[in-house]
Amino acid sequence: MTADEELPKIPVVCPACETRSRVAFDDVESAVARHNEQLHDGDAVAEVDPDVMDQLADRVAEDLGLYE
Repeated sequence: MTADEELPKIPVVCPACETRSRVAFDDVESAVARHNEQLHDGDAVAEVDPDVMDQLADRVAEDLGLYE
């Protein structure tokens, strides 16, 4: 992958810690799991920003023709 094709960083939020960070696409799953394991006893507290997930779900649904 070239620099022009670099994937965007994904926003991750943790309401309990009141933190927001941006994580490389390839590292999101492990970063969220590590945060939750270390700081929240494994409870799913930190997550990909819900607004980003909603936008992604809308685009996937649109691509699949679910809105037609």
